[in-house]
Amino acid sequence: MERHKGKPPKKLYLNEYTEKLLEQRKKEQEKENLINEFNIKNGLGLTSPTTSTTTEETRLLMEYIDRANMFNISKHDEKRGKLIKLRKFFKSKRNQQVEIYFKIGAEAHYKEGKVSTVGRDFVMITNLRERMWIPYSVIESANIPFGIPNYSNTHQHYLYDNNLRKKLVHQFGETVSKRDLLKQQFFEESLQTNLDSWRETFVAVYLNERTKKIGKIRQVDATSLNLIFFGEDVSLKIREVKFIETLRLFSLISHFYKTLSR
Repeated sequence: MERHKGKPPKKLYLNEYTEKLLEQRKKEQEKENLINEFNIKNGLGLTSPTTSTTTEETRLLMEYIDRANMFNISKHDEKRGKLIKLRKFFKSKRNQQVEIYFKIGAEAHYKEGKVSTVGRDFVMITNLRERMWIPYSVIESANIPFGIPNYSNTHQHYLYDNNLRKKLVHQFGETVSKRDLLKQQFFEESLQTNLDSWRETFVAVYLNERTKKIGKIRQVDATSLNLIFFGEDVSLKIREVKFIETLRLFSLISHFYKTLSR
């Protein structure tokens, strides 16, 4: 209905509205759209533009909005903002070399390696000798080592064949649970769920600067991590874990003889 100042609204019927709309369409200036021209030529049909700007400008704008929201959250909730920023940084550097500064109790530590898994509350990095789990709560700073190129992509390209696509549609849970790469793509694992997939692995678990427990991962539940070392069971609270690393054979033997000599 049309509204005029000081007058009752005038009823506008459907046929009148349609006629006015068509008149406005005739006056609209047609814009060249190379994407739709290409799609029509190849029989792919028309696509509606997401914005009035070019596609690359839209992508840059979306990235800007995402970063602006992230820093806005950090201003109001510093703890949550730290987790979001660390996850964002490590996801952008997946399979790339990073350096991490963190604290175990009062001691400062430095580790360097390739980002292997980015979880909800931890990051796993690897090097030629060991695999390391570092909770976000202990990380003070993360960066790219000096002299290492800063790639703009994550080097993750997944090829889906038709068979895999059907499995994801009809057997999503079963299919994803069998592949670590798919699990990392669709879910953000917690430290607990990730450690559970590394049962029978020998690790060193740091609880503070004076307490380190060594053993084979036996069982992991929602609150505790259970290790076994030559028949001795140790139960640790996951929330108290500050750092975990896999053990090499030499380190394991050395620790075993130290235990016997006590």
